[in-house]
Amino acid sequence: MAFENLSEMPKVLAVYLKLSEYPILSREIRERMRQELFDRGIITPEQFEQEVRRKAILTQEKEGLDNPPFQESPEVWEERLEIIRDHLTDFYFALNLPHERFEEIVRSVLSARKPDEEIILTFNPELAPWHMLFAQAEEFERLPPEKRAKVQHHLQQIIVVLIRGMISDQLGFVGVARKHFDVSDLKKIYQRRIGRGKIGGKAAGMLLAYKILHEPDPEDPFPLAQRVVIPDSYFIGADVFYEFMALNDLYRFSDQKYKTKEEIEEDYPEIRQSFMQGRFPERVVERLRDLVKEVGKAPLIVRSSSLLEDNFGYSFAGKYESVFCPNQGTPEENLRALLDAVRQVYASTLNPDALLYRRQVGLVDYDERMAVLIQRVEGARHGRYFFPTIAGVAFGRNPFRWSHIIRREDGFMRIVFGLGTRAVERVSGDYPRMVALSHPHLRPEITLAEIKKYSQHFVDVIDLEENRLVTLPLSEILHARFPGIEWLVSIEKEGYIQPLQFRRPGLASDRMILTFDRLLRETDFVPLMKAILTKLERAYGRPVDIEFTMEIRREGGRVVPIVHLLQCRPLSRRETRPVRDFPSYVPQEDVIFSATRLVPDGLVERIEYVVYVDPKRYHQIPDHATKQEIGRVVGRLNRQLEGRRFILIGPGRWGTANLDLGVRVGYADIYNTLMLIEVAFAGPDGTPEASYGTHFFQDLVEANIYPLALYPDDEEAIFNQAFFEHSPNILPDLLPEDAPYAQYVKVIDVQAVSGGKLLEVIMNAKEEQALAYLRRYEAS
Repeated sequence: MAFENLSEMPKVLAVYLKLSEYPILSREIRERMRQELFDRGIITPEQFEQEVRRKAILTQEKEGLDNPPFQESPEVWEERLEIIRDHLTDFYFALNLPHERFEEIVRSVLSARKPDEEIILTFNPELAPWHMLFAQAEEFERLPPEKRAKVQHHLQQIIVVLIRGMISDQLGFVGVARKHFDVSDLKKIYQRRIGRGKIGGKAAGMLLAYKILHEPDPEDPFPLAQRVVIPDSYFIGADVFYEFMALNDLYRFSDQKYKTKEEIEEDYPEIRQSFMQGRFPERVVERLRDLVKEVGKAPLIVRSSSLLEDNFGYSFAGKYESVFCPNQGTPEENLRALLDAVRQVYASTLNPDALLYRRQVGLVDYDERMAVLIQRVEGARHGRYFFPTIAGVAFGRNPFRWSHIIRREDGFMRIVFGLGTRAVERVSGDYPRMVALSHPHLRPEITLAEIKKYSQHFVDVIDLEENRLVTLPLSEILHARFPGIEWLVSIEKEGYIQPLQFRRPGLASDRMILTFDRLLRETDFVPLMKAILTKLERAYGRPVDIEFTMEIRREGGRVVPIVHLLQCRPLSRRETRPVRDFPSYVPQEDVIFSATRLVPDGLVERIEYVVYVDPKRYHQIPDHATKQEIGRVVGRLNRQLEGRRFILIGPGRWGTANLDLGVRVGYADIYNTLMLIEVAFAGPDGTPEASYGTHFFQDLVEANIYPLALYPDDEEAIFNQAFFEHSPNILPDLLPEDAPYAQYVKVIDVQAVSGGKLLEVIMNAKEEQALAYLRRYEAS
């Protein structure tokens, strides 16, 4: 890059001549020009000064100095350096940067001398390169307040262009984000991004929520900036997904979303294998290698951050994969594991649940663009295991009340000990702590036996020695010496539950019950969560849900909960119908069922069909293969009855992974139903668990499916056993190939068995009553 390159002289000359107009200000202008060169990595300050000295020595030789240290004074040498420094500044800037950027710097410097002169943008931000946008925005932000106010509209435009290009183009998100992000926030994202594309919904939601919570607000009851943190995070832009697809000939699968459910499910194993064999662009591999080196042995989680995720209205909760990387191998082993995790996330864009969800919510024609969020796992090491003390999900609205005094608008939480996987998924035989934020001490359970049963018995942790995620009995992790145990557990004593006031050496694990009672009662954890949800709702203009971990710190003898924010998204809204008054009289034979627990608000009219999986017969099925096929039959009925009004009623826990507790179904098997009703007859198995707060529950809300639990053995409950047992079964007519399963699955044609009536379900949360009854509708 020689100074004598005449082809570049016109650009250099233009800069030189312009600067000659400002003999005094040119020093400041050139200083800004050099800083621009350094900031963009065109040349380092050290390299620049080395070249200045080298060229200065050459000029001494050309001027006939054969012994410069003795022939030239230090003052003249410094003057020589300054002249060469200016020449090189002009040259490098003209060679590497657009002239428009030079003019912007000149105007910015002049603006300090001419405060009343209007500042205009000489380039179109929509078309300008990002480095130019950052540089101009930073200049605007450095202006004094009165001057900055005059360019605020320009600054806002640049910030919006950067948000749309780098984070998300969802207008709902952009409208909120532009009020909170400044250029320094966006530059931090820019510096931690691999690739050039957007970072996606999950990353965007976390960063925006963090920024909102850190802004001072007189309405905040806490200094939230001191109580909320986010994990160390890195981003793989959505453009890398496109490159990966093209590089590995994976676009041949791009039409999967238009295939039938059966074809999608049949093809997915092959698709996943093809993705797992894919290779990445070398520059991406090198950036990830640097990341692995930077984080060392810290466990990582690789999370999907699709451009459709966490949108205002479509959360995609649980549709794409998140993969833990324990990160305890050699650097190359850790890199391979990280690359495999990204491949798994990419492959999940074509998994059946995701594609059928997109089809159901009207996004099937949208081109899915998958970005990836890589985060350090929040937590601490405990022996050979790594995990957070508490993890959970919190919602700005409580969709169900187990007592009439609970205030829905205060929200609720599901919290667990250990990794949060058990808080957002329905897992067999285990339960999180449900917390109504308006009344955190009021549990859905009452008796000691219920509290013990509906508590957490297992914990998900990272085994650092085995280098993998494991599930262990709680008794293997939680012991009398565990830090902060007195805030987590209660003990069983003489038929009662008592809080653990202090650590007791030798306390047996089987006496401990994970209740979190003292944490909820004696710390400000609950008020803190309410403050977080309230502030985010004010900013978003609607309730949100968040995923988080929490650490217990001690400051000056008091316990201070610190929330690590992992995710934030607008809460899905159910299209509720106005609650109708219960009819004053319904003939006994027309009442089909009633409920008095965990009732939502809603009205479901004109139900034509009831799909009923007989709970007692289901639990008598001896083999898991048949039970698994029951879920597939339900899925086929879901498609067969598309466009008709039907509800699903079945045993225990819909969507559970444990076939002994209920029917295993996914979103793709139920999205056409109007209600999903869980029936629990008295007995050791099949008790419904409140699914709210799980990804499964999010599916129900977004699909406008009402969940409801029935307890036929309750004294106040009505369950018309005759209707379900004696009504004819039309399953063989609808699906002849599934006729062998008619003894377990019954489809009831409501009009046919009731003389032309249809089923209606009225649900009133305030009165905690639901009633399903047959009524005759006028012809419409």
